[in-house]
Amino acid sequence: MDKKIPQRMCIVCRESKDKKSLVRIVKTDEGFVVDKTGKLNGRGSYVCNSIECMNLLIKQRVLNKVFKCNIPQEVYDDLKEKLVGLQQD
Repeated sequence: MDKKIPQRMCIVCRESKDKKSLVRIVKTDEGFVVDKTGKLNGRGSYVCNSIECMNLLIKQRVLNKVFKCNIPQEVYDDLKEKLVGLQQD
């Protein structure tokens, strides 16, 4: 019997993909964090590990809609640096 692979949906392109192929962004008490382990506490959402989805995430300010709050541009800039760093790894 095959083991079921967890699927999650990208908040930008709305495609379902394997959980391990997506990047998780978590809203914690300290702010927004890129969750490399997938186990941090807090409200999380997933985005594809592609430059197109990451650019649209920032351009369209998708996290404002997902987390239902106003997120400052500095947070998006910080997330962009972290997401680009993950792309290079």
